[in-house]
Amino acid sequence: MTAGGTALLAVAHGSRDPRHAATVRALTARLRAHAPGARVAFAFLDHNAPTVGAAVDRLAAEGASEVTAVPLLLGNAYHAKVDLPALLRESAVRHPGLTLRQAPVLGPSPLLGAALRRRLAEAGAGSAGDRSTGLLLGWAGSSDPGAVAAVRDLAAGLHGVAGPVATAAAGQAPASVTEAVELLRAAGARRIALARYVIAPGLLPDRLADAARAACAERGLGLTVAQVLGDAPELASLAAARAYSSRPVAAITGSSVPVPVPVGPVPVVPEAADAGAARRERRVSA
Repeated sequence: MTAGGTALLAVAHGSRDPRHAATVRALTARLRAHAPGARVAFAFLDHNAPTVGAAVDRLAAEGASEVTAVPLLLGNAYHAKVDLPALLRESAVRHPGLTLRQAPVLGPSPLLGAALRRRLAEAGAGSAGDRSTGLLLGWAGSSDPGAVAAVRDLAAGLHGVAGPVATAAAGQAPASVTEAVELLRAAGARRIALARYVIAPGLLPDRLADAARAACAERGLGLTVAQVLGDAPELASLAAARAYSSRPVAAITGSSVPVPVPVGPVPVVPEAADAGAARRERRVSA
């Protein structure tokens, strides 16, 4: 990023769980190392302060001439397509001389797969060729077809980390997790490694872990739970890269911000049901 009046605004979902805000602060600190000379701040869409509007107001008051909002969101769904653009347009009305831009969401990207592998390795979960360990990729869930397809592709790309792979949406837990664990058991897994495709700790990742523990205990399966993505260095690098693909807020009309979707093989084990999570998408915090 250029120096002077340029600012980056990392925008997270927000949560009542204090661990969420702490993680966002840590990730923002990593992002600063990728943006020398630019001011880097953070904001939340819900639950936490500062709000997007308040953060933009402060950056403008401090002399910023251009603010690029970088969504700390994994999927290109409602929050990225509707909520954030609307908030930025409101800020543009208050600050007509300020250039406001929105970057694409973090996913999909090979760096996110690398971050998941990092967390699994840190937890000692599985190894290449280990068919006895099934990999369960848990995520928030969405009714957006693009978001669902991106998670399926991500799961397909994780083949080889351990044995069979399945996905489950937290919005439909515990049923979705129970179904996924049963699919993995039927495919030969005797132990489950849970990778949580969620940035920060909170209600949804805890729900995934609790449901996995219950499902594995009922079936006599072992379980390893990897940490959430958190402030993994891959996320900071990705957020900085996304800033260079930003668009002026005036060009964001609620349609999808174009992000290439990688092509991957079809998972051996089909994902557990996750359609329907959207009714909770805006109400349940991460």
